[in-house]
Amino acid sequence: MSKTMFVAAGFATLALAQPAAAELLTHKDLTADMAVTMAQTAVNTCKAQGQNVSATVVGRAGEVIVQIRGDGAGMHTFENSFRKAWTARSFKAPSGAIEDRLKANPNLPLIHLTNVIADKGGLPIKVGDDTIGALGVSGCPGCDEPCTQAGIDKVSGELK
Repeated sequence: MSKTMFVAAGFATLALAQPAAAELLTHKDLTADMAVTMAQTAVNTCKAQGQNVSATVVGRAGEVIVQIRGDGAGMHTFENSFRKAWTARSFKAPSGAIEDRLKANPNLPLIHLTNVIADKGGLPIKVGDDTIGALGVSGCPGCDEPCTQAGIDKVSGELK
């Protein structure tokens, strides 16, 4: 190989080896204080209706930020509140929407995914179109979702 070809090949290699111009992703995350406020508000809202529930807030990666088992809540409500929150975060939609999808098409494999539950009570937490977490409540048949919404509403002014 001639010296000119060697230099040209070296420049070509360097040009290909240069990293693409990339920027880091920026996003908003829930704070622990916000998560505690949402979960406690949800538990208190259901308690005011005579229902004992558990509440779980998960972050953008589905990780538990806070989980509360309300006084007198059934043992199963702790896990179910997590699964509702995880489902809402994973699908960026209310966990009850999965229930509706399965009723429309019982052969969907969604229900067999780990942590997915087809039951109302989990709602995504959004900043604009970005789903940054979810809140799930379990233990108040028919009123889990309104308690969940009350928890999210409590911090809605901070979700910007």
